[in-house]
This record gives sequence, structure tokens and C-alpha cells, in this order.
Amino acid sequence: MNLNSLDLNLLVALDALLREVNVSRAAMRLHLSQPATSHALQRLRDLIGDPLLVRNGARMELTPRAQTLRGPLAQALDQVRALFEPDDFDAARSERHFRLMMPDLAVELMMPRLMEKITQAAPNVTIDVVPWRGPAIFTPEFARTIDLVISIGDAFKGFHRQRLYTDSDALAVRRGHPAGTKLRKREAFLAARHVAVVIRGQNEDLIDTWLRPKGIERRIALVVPGYIEALHITARTDLVAFVPRRLISALSKQLSLVMVTPPFDPGIDEQHMFYPTRAQMDPGSIWLRRLVLETGPELEARKAT
Repeated sequence: MNLNSLDLNLLVALDALLREVNVSRAAMRLHLSQPATSHALQRLRDLIGDPLLVRNGARMELTPRAQTLRGPLAQALDQVRALFEPDDFDAARSERHFRLMMPDLAVELMMPRLMEKITQAAPNVTIDVVPWRGPAIFTPEFARTIDLVISIGDAFKGFHRQRLYTDSDALAVRRGHPAGTKLRKREAFLAARHVAVVIRGQNEDLIDTWLRPKGIERRIALVVPGYIEALHITARTDLVAFVPRRLISALSKQLSLVMVTPPFDPGIDEQHMFYPTRAQMDPGSIWLRRLVLETGPELEARKAT
């Protein structure tokens, strides 16, 4: 059979004829005239090489070939319809696996609240968090495995961006640090020994990238790959960490940290959510994005209170 000559409407007509075993009733199901349905039946007979419906006294009956077509045809049409209908996402029943990439500070700030929401709405959904590795990792093959990215980056090819929340940087020191609030002064800041955070995929701490054009060089005593490590070390040494304020606030009580305003205006950082263009209309992705976008502003609200 030459599929190029096949009219999909003929298959819909065949399905109606096989279900109704009557041309008039099939015409009503198809919202066609009886002559148009009779014409479709003749075309189907020519195409398949079988009479399909034959008269037996006052009624019509299916040929053996037509009988064998009923089940497979109904299944095929259901599959075709599914191609053009968006899948539903039933969060309560879903066992879907989502893969997110984000830095450790986003994990610390967002994931506890986000997981509360996910567990409540979708107890069988699982989340796999991949550590932030920088834009160089974003090959087309890797990007296809990621459902969401949370980052301060500007753009990723094939991903849309939405703002989650804003933040700014501050100094973190252990409670009882000998310099303490003196670090608000430029001289004390420059004299202090700092722990730098150089995330995989970066060449240096973004703070130093920002400070250098201002003619400011920190005394870097230690380099670590994440913000959480930096704060844990700061809590047990006299090193100073220059990290996001929200993270200091979140861990200050647990780690006995003090936040100090730096002697320079650090400006505003924007944390963004990125999602694949291919998943823009995917119901599961839409559901997860909605929860993430709800959680970001909640961080802003906690700051206000």
C-alpha cells in the first residue's frame, strides 16, 4: 500500500463503519451525508481489496477481514490522537524523575521548602540534583538530561530564563572573630585572610572578578569548591568568607556565624531558573517550574520579615 495516497479521514470513516456496521449510522457518527459515507466505503473497499460490509438479508455484516481490523484500527487511531493531545500530569500518581543542576547555595536555600511541596503534592516523584559545573558542561547531550537549572548565569543555549530571587554578598565570620565588625573598614578587609569559592567551571571566585577592576585584591588563604564548605571552615577558623547574604542568614545560628557588611557595595545578584525550550509545553515541567517559581519569592518574603 502506498501510504502517500492514504487519507487519514478514511481510517476514521472505516472505524465508524466497523463500529456501526451500518452506513446510515456511521454517517451520523461522522457528521457526513449518507452518500459521502457510501463513497468513503467504496474507496476503502478499493484500497483494502475487501468488501468489508456485506448485506445479509435486511442488515449488513462485517467480512472476516473487517472483523480482524476492528481492534488494531481503534488502537492505531487512539495512538494517532495521542500525538496531538498534550499529556496530563497527575502529580499525585506520577513516578517521574526530574534532574536539576544547581550550586550548593541554591540547594541549601531552596530545596528544603521545595521538597516539602513536592512530597505533599507528588510523593512518588524523585529529584536528582546535579552539582553546578559551569556552562562548559552544557553539551547538547548533557542538556537533554536536565529538566531545570538554577544559576546566576546569563543564558544557556536551548533554555528559557526566569528570575527566581535577588541577593547580595556580605562577609561571614565566626562569632568572636578578632576583627569582627572592623571588617567594615577597608584596611581590616584587606588585612584579613579570606576563603575563596571557586566553583567547578570557573577560574576564580566571582567576588574577585568583581573586585579586581576596582583595584582591590583579597588575601586568599584557602580555595574551596562550594559556599557551604566556605562557611563551615569560616565557622572554625579566623578566615573570612565573602558569600551571599541569604546563605549566611540560613546558617548563622547553626554555625554560630556573624554577618558583616563589607566596605564596598557588592551590588545585587539575580538567581535564575532555566528550563529547556523543548519542555516549554510539557505538563510535568510546567508543574515543577510553578513550584520552583513559588519558592523563590518566598525567600524574598523571609528576608522582609
